[in-house]
Amino acid sequence: MKFTWNPDLYSDKHDFVYKFGDELVALLNPAANERILDLGCGTGELTSSISKSCAEIVGVDNSAEMIRSARSTYEEISFVHGDARDVRLDTVFDAVFSSSVLHWVTEPDRAITTINRHLRMGGRFVAEFGGKGCVNGIISTLTDILDSHGKDYPPVSESLYYPSISEYSHLLETHGFEVRLAMLFDRPTELKGELDGLRNFIEMFFVWLFDNVSARDRATCITEAEERLRDTLLHGSTWMADYRRIRILAIKVRDCCVV
Repeated sequence: MKFTWNPDLYSDKHDFVYKFGDELVALLNPAANERILDLGCGTGELTSSISKSCAEIVGVDNSAEMIRSARSTYEEISFVHGDARDVRLDTVFDAVFSSSVLHWVTEPDRAITTINRHLRMGGRFVAEFGGKGCVNGIISTLTDILDSHGKDYPPVSESLYYPSISEYSHLLETHGFEVRLAMLFDRPTELKGELDGLRNFIEMFFVWLFDNVSARDRATCITEAEERLRDTLLHGSTWMADYRRIRILAIKVRDCCVV
């Protein structure tokens, strides 16, 4: 799944994505002598926050638009345009950090191989991303509406990866990690924009579902989704997304045998 990220819309209407990362940074607990890789750094806010506590940090993101924004805002930090599935850097890191990214990587074994390759032995992987059941109400409503209108759309499983704890822990263990923490939890999340919050959210993160739909029909489908979801996700004048998150802390105990 490929689409163009809008850094301005991301920062203006969806800054909750990186603001929720503060707890994850605390779990990472960066030290002054450490080298850290921020995998899926976006516009660089969390990368900058971590940089204040470690010796060196490198941010990597698959979006050229996000990387340009990060470089222009945080000129003192190294940002690399690269894919989590196959990026290769010269540095071996003490920790790999990833916030709100890995649900976009539908080949998780390749991402985990990349993470293993860039960690020293005993290094840690700290991540949080969408877990099993994440925004299920929104996704199922949108696909039902598209089906009812006879519209084709990309398979969700080819665009999003929302694993269970057991599934992701097994992948990590298979690829050279010992899992120290794995948790799945609900995180109802306020969408900015009040009555337009759900529409903004869909147009930012689920616009790919409408690749084969005209702009007019897309607007109609989103309006219908607002009507269907009003009773469950609209609280007063605020939309709440039905987020579920998986949080991981794992230690590299062997090199990954997969290349």
